[in-house]
Amino acid sequence: MTSLAKILIIDDNPKLISDALPMYGYEVVVANDGLYGLKILDEDPNFDLILLDVVMPNLDGWNTLKSIRQNKKISEIPIIMLTSVSDTNKQISGLKFGADDYIVKPFILPNLLARIEALLRRSTWNKDKKQINSLPFIKGDEISPLTAREKEILALVAKGNSNSQIAQKLFVREVTVKTHLNSIYRKLNVESRVQAVLLAQQMEII
Repeated sequence: MTSLAKILIIDDNPKLISDALPMYGYEVVVANDGLYGLKILDEDPNFDLILLDVVMPNLDGWNTLKSIRQNKKISEIPIIMLTSVSDTNKQISGLKFGADDYIVKPFILPNLLARIEALLRRSTWNKDKKQINSLPFIKGDEISPLTAREKEILALVAKGNSNSQIAQKLFVREVTVKTHLNSIYRKLNVESRVQAVLLAQQMEII
C-alpha cells in the first residue's frame, strides 16, 4: 500500500503523533531532537512534510528550522511547528525563518490532520498559481483589499512588532493600531495575527 506522504517528526515526545499518523496512511520517521532530525534529512532529504517541535534538547525547533531553510537540498520541505508557546509574537518571528504553519499544544488530532492535508496540497501546486484556499483556516469568503496603512501595519506585525512598538513607530495610539488590526482580520477573514501574516505572505500583500 502506497503511503499518502512521508513525514518526518522531530519531537522529543512524539508517541501520540507517530502512533496516529500511520493509521491515516502516512509513512512516519521520528527524530527525538533537532540534531538527529538534521542527520536524517542529510541522509534522506525526500520527505513531503516535517512536524517540528519547538522545545527540544540539544537543538531547539527554531534553530533546527533555520538550518533546514539554509540547506538547499531540503529548504523547500513544508514545516509545521509544534509549540506549547502561545506567544503570537514569537510565532510571527518564526515565520521569518520559514515556518509554514503552527499547531499550539495541546491540539486535537483532527485539527493537525486537516493542517497536514492542506499543507501537502499547497506544496504540490504550481508556483505560479497563488491559491489562497490552501491555508486550513481560510473559509473561502471574498477577501477585501487592504489600505496602504493596513499593509504598513501588517508588514510591521510580520517583523514581530507588538502593538505598542507599531504605535511608537507610526506615531499613533495603540488603540488605533488595534482598530486597524481588527479591520485587517475582517477583510482577510482571519482570526489572529499569525493567520493574517501567513495569508498576506502567500497572497504577496506584504
